[in-house]
Amino acid sequence: MGVALYLFAPQVTEVFASWPKLSDIAPGWFAAVVTGQVASLCCLLVLQRMALRTTAWFPVATAQLSGNAFSRVVPGGAAAGAALQFRMLGRAGIEPATAVTGLTAFSVLQTASVLFLPVLALPAVLTGVYVPRTLLQSAILGGAVFVLVAALSAAVLVADRPLVAAAGAVQSLRNRLVRRRPPSTGLPQRLLQERNAVRAVLGAGWWKALLAVAGKLGFDYLSLLAALAASSSRPHPSLVLLVFASALLLGMIPITPGGLGFVEAGLYGTLTLAGVATGQAVLATLMYRLASYWLPILAGPVAYLLFRSRYGPRRKAGGLAGSTPGSAA
Repeated sequence: MGVALYLFAPQVTEVFASWPKLSDIAPGWFAAVVTGQVASLCCLLVLQRMALRTTAWFPVATAQLSGNAFSRVVPGGAAAGAALQFRMLGRAGIEPATAVTGLTAFSVLQTASVLFLPVLALPAVLTGVYVPRTLLQSAILGGAVFVLVAALSAAVLVADRPLVAAAGAVQSLRNRLVRRRPPSTGLPQRLLQERNAVRAVLGAGWWKALLAVAGKLGFDYLSLLAALAASSSRPHPSLVLLVFASALLLGMIPITPGGLGFVEAGLYGTLTLAGVATGQAVLATLMYRLASYWLPILAGPVAYLLFRSRYGPRRKAGGLAGSTPGSAA
């Protein structure tokens, strides 16, 4: 992480050095960028509630905000944030197998949707919009990886053997590493049951899941467009979509927390490739990252304290899944 941040230090420094220029931006643009991020978060919570098969908002929202903030301040943040979110959901009463399969299904949907984004820019490319070679290569790579992820996801959702084999390997490894506790048994069967339940929920409400995924990415994309408009830049929306997809993919790189450094350098660089002037690209990158990266870090501790005030540090599971927010409390 230190090496990566050192290599990207010039780009990150240049982005944050434009901080004084934020005083020239009208307050309404800041509100627009933040509103896009809040709306994107709401769609994400809707999708997670569906995957976890619960009607409660409070534990899902606080666990997501806390895990998301934690993942942005520690190395290997994605795994650390998921572990914190998993523990908080368990404390709120979500069964471990339900949390595992629900969060896995959510992650697969989110990753596949990000990889699918470059395909949406294909009509503009076919109609003659000039696309820089670097953006075109990232779009082709994203499409190829999307096909691979879709194939693997379909195999897990349809076939039992891959899931049983993976769960059996995890169970065997756990029993070998943790010998002081009773051995774990029946994990493959439990995950199969939870997988079937998730598949049934998402299958019956597929249109809701589709709308939630589209809303999550759509509002995030509009937030970036608002940041560009605030910097007086008007690039072609299709090129911005490719830039947006590249930024999301860079944010998944687990070397630095939340892709810190990778996203700033990549977003700034690809915006200039899309025809945005250097000063405008730096300012738009700063505005977008303030709303999408730094504000969630501030919201995380607040969400965690609210969660602790309701459930306490050692609250036992109470069967939250499928309950109403009132009964869960």
